[in-house]
Amino acid sequence: MTKPVRVIISGGGTGGHIYPAIAIANTLKSLNPDTEVLFVGAEGKMEMQKVPQAGYKIVGLPIRGLQRGFDLSNFLLPWRFLSSLLKARKVIKEFRPQVAVGVGGYASGPLLYIAGLMKLPTLIQEQNSYAGITNKWLAKRASKICVAYEGMDTFFPAEKIVLTGNPVRKDILSADQKKAAAILHFQLWDNVPTLLIIGGSLGAGTINKSIQGAIETLKQTSVQVIWQTGKYYYESCQKAVAASGATNIRVFDFIGQMDLAYAAADVVISRAGALSISELCLAAKPSILVPSPNVAEDHQTKNAMALVKADAALLVKDTDAQQNLVTTALELLNNPEKKKVLSQNIVKLGYPNAAEQIAKEILNLI
Repeated sequence: MTKPVRVIISGGGTGGHIYPAIAIANTLKSLNPDTEVLFVGAEGKMEMQKVPQAGYKIVGLPIRGLQRGFDLSNFLLPWRFLSSLLKARKVIKEFRPQVAVGVGGYASGPLLYIAGLMKLPTLIQEQNSYAGITNKWLAKRASKICVAYEGMDTFFPAEKIVLTGNPVRKDILSADQKKAAAILHFQLWDNVPTLLIIGGSLGAGTINKSIQGAIETLKQTSVQVIWQTGKYYYESCQKAVAASGATNIRVFDFIGQMDLAYAAADVVISRAGALSISELCLAAKPSILVPSPNVAEDHQTKNAMALVKADAALLVKDTDAQQNLVTTALELLNNPEKKKVLSQNIVKLGYPNAAEQIAKEILNLI
């Protein structure tokens, strides 16, 4: 018989924070069915939709990040932060969690800070190879810090660190067994090399421009393309493919069944967010990473370089993508030896049991 457990999980902003948080919550419930989980996110961010869709309650804080350049909303930040601290304290007093977990993103700062002041055990999950400002600030009071890369004692106290990897969706672990289903799902040709292009949950402007500029080149090759554009870019990319008459390029704003997308792919072009890299490691796919320059501390380049140094992925800089990305992808698709090396090396960097390890660390704190 299990004891009732109450856990609060805070953070979000992007799929890279939200999906690992949901994976942790699901694993906690599987280890202890009497676990009650409450999520805390930032008002107006995607977690306010995605978390309820996964079957969990969520409370929003008015917290926001600093906007680049001159933006009047930046003057409201002190008020928003103070309001978020007060609301976080109210949420903790009402829900009475036994442990608080932060997965990164704006909302994790106020919630874990207040949890620490209230003497609650706290656990941080740092997903990147370069720690974010919020997590570095919270680390002093944290009980445990779960990380996805070695060498994180540069940022955190070594005695608090546990190397767990990043949680990913379980269905990706069995992607290699779903090739036939993937061909059917995406209406692909059998035995034709497949290039998968993904730009994160919101899409990637540079990657989309690079592919859009090379539609004629791709049209004339003997490859087929699954192109996930993100909702902001979908219409223009779809129109460009239709106008070209290319029949070997499938365009999607969002791909729900990523396990099938990985199953179909021979080579993947991707941003270098922590979640994307963790999925690529478990799917064991030869990959070309295009780190986003629009992220804090350029952490995507640091994530990508951890793989490049292990000969586990190729890197194309954002500034070079429009000129080199498609050429690099076509060369890799036609190089079976290099694909094999990248695939063998990237799978060594995966952590298939990350969610279970993190969930056990959380339960141990209780």
